[in-house]
Amino acid sequence: MIGSRREYRYQSAVLLLPYLIGAVFLVVLPLILSLALSFFSYDGLSAPVWAGWANFREVLGDPLFKVALTNSLTFMYLAVPLRLLAALGLALLLSRPRPGTGLYRALVYLPTVVPEIAYALLWLWIFNPLYGPLNQILRLLGLPAPAWLVNSQTALPALVMMSLFTIGEGFVILLAALKSISTEVYDAAWVDGSGRWQAFTHITLPLLKPWLVLLVFRDVILTFQTTFTPAYIMTGGGPYYATLFLPMLVFEEAFDRLRFGVGSVMMLMMILFTLGLLVLLYAIFQEWGYEET
Repeated sequence: MIGSRREYRYQSAVLLLPYLIGAVFLVVLPLILSLALSFFSYDGLSAPVWAGWANFREVLGDPLFKVALTNSLTFMYLAVPLRLLAALGLALLLSRPRPGTGLYRALVYLPTVVPEIAYALLWLWIFNPLYGPLNQILRLLGLPAPAWLVNSQTALPALVMMSLFTIGEGFVILLAALKSISTEVYDAAWVDGSGRWQAFTHITLPLLKPWLVLLVFRDVILTFQTTFTPAYIMTGGGPYYATLFLPMLVFEEAFDRLRFGVGSVMMLMMILFTLGLLVLLYAIFQEWGYEET
């Protein structure tokens, strides 16, 4: 028995070893180098020069950093709950087998596998104020057709709207979670006279809470990263810095202005803000788990 456990652990370690090596070389080592580089003034051409805390003071006093942080947090505040509600609603709608359900599920997941650049170019056409299909539909309905990406008031909400269609992974996770709930629980509720809304609020939602928390944590971690491609390709951070997010500002500082030390500090700040949000979310949602007995 002991030998079989050791063999199982050994096989598991061998299977996980490539991922561990990849994580060390692609995540841990670059993070350590960025931490070290944040204390230097370095342009990639000349030798690094010790700067101490100067880069940190410059970043904290940079008004563009504050704008980018505000935009990033605003995007997260809007996109994360809307994406969660969309994934949950579609999972509930398509959880039962009906004619065409497989096709609809595939269509929900399809935007998630489209390359980010192609997806951004597609939405650049959709948001075109003159001949884009979105404004054409709005005009047919007699509704105002805004200049989505060239108006500072609508540019960021447009990117939030765009993010609501890449919910395939969350949709699949919630679909699997719904399938894991035993039908006997619902049968007992129907016998007791429970309606659909009561079954959802007292059975479905409580059992889905751990999965919902998982998706919230996942989206918070990924939101900072996923804003780079659409902002870089579709708006360039404009208009008037309305879509300037932290990843794009880091890219501009490091690779446009060749200030790798300042860019490293901004990246570390982004990581710290993400960790702070995760700690806050953990404190809020730590009771949303359940134990199987």
